[in-house]
Amino acid sequence: MKIPFVKAPMIGNEEKYLLESFRSNFHGGNGPFTRKCHKFIEDYFGIGKVLMTTSCTDALEMAAFLVDADPGDEFIVPSYTFSSTANAFASRGLIPIYCDIRMDTLNIDENKIEGLITTKTKAIVPIHYAGVPAEMSHISSISKKYGIPVIEDAAQAVNSKYKGEFAGSLSDIGTFSFHATKSYSSGEGGALTLNRDSYFERAEYLWEKGTDRSLVVQGIQNKYSWVDYGSSFLPSDILASLLFGQLENIDLMQGIRKKVHDNYLKTFEAFADDGLKMTYVPEHIETNYHAFWLLFEKPQQRELFLKLSLSEQLNPYIGYIPLHSSPMGKRLGGDKFELPITDHVASSIARLPFYLMTDEELNFACKKFKEVLNIVFAKI
Repeated sequence: MKIPFVKAPMIGNEEKYLLESFRSNFHGGNGPFTRKCHKFIEDYFGIGKVLMTTSCTDALEMAAFLVDADPGDEFIVPSYTFSSTANAFASRGLIPIYCDIRMDTLNIDENKIEGLITTKTKAIVPIHYAGVPAEMSHISSISKKYGIPVIEDAAQAVNSKYKGEFAGSLSDIGTFSFHATKSYSSGEGGALTLNRDSYFERAEYLWEKGTDRSLVVQGIQNKYSWVDYGSSFLPSDILASLLFGQLENIDLMQGIRKKVHDNYLKTFEAFADDGLKMTYVPEHIETNYHAFWLLFEKPQQRELFLKLSLSEQLNPYIGYIPLHSSPMGKRLGGDKFELPITDHVASSIARLPFYLMTDEELNFACKKFKEVLNIVFAKI
């Protein structure tokens, strides 16, 4: 049996809705299924306004426009994240200021943010790694103290909660991903989440290629014009139909992912005495079970684990190359940052296969990973 790192989820009425959307002849953006997705996300997650996008990257780029910043200004971001988190702001001329992460959740270390703030700081951009939200209470208090907006990169945290509130509703601006690798998927897709009324109108201009077309759609005026920056951020309604079929089954899908998480946890807890760390969920957080990671004490252990896993038809993944040590990160001054936890995690972490596994796949994966780890800790 071969266990891939991820499979795109399929569970309910996706095929039915795809065909319905295809036959409707409404294949552009902001169609019936897009509006259904907007309403579902706004109502279910308690978010003020949602705009579906072609990717989480696009949602982050919209967020970067909404922040009042100029080239040369700065934004604070963890180095341990995907390039889009930083690229959306750096492409507008902002300079990334990298913050180290916590050892337990691998999220941005909220206690190190304030020391990075300068008069040029225009945004704080935490990510919710592996579906576990960052410590948003502390981050929000910093935001209020200095008047700096927070943009949640909640790409991995759709349906996660922090102190009873959903990710994406925890700050004025947030972003979701519905990529094929995510818990709920439209293949390619994302969403911008807004929780401050003053952002709503401009966000729609950005979303509609910099025009005020939304006012025509609402019947407020009879023609539209170019009024702002923007791009073609709207996804096809066909993709929205695929996502809506999964949103209808959001709790069912999360229950299956919880089963994978719980079985992994039971399997790997036996290796804690060998120094193995694994996905950690604080008591005040309800995760969406997006991912499961193992963190080894030594990079050599991780490398042997990856090698042996591949030989058993298992496909774990190494995670991110830290942005501060990447080629583009170095071009933007990444070399000056000392981020010891980030560097250790990047050299020693393994992300495990995680998707809507069958019982047969899950039992096989747990059995083989246990065998592999017994060999790893016997040798290193």
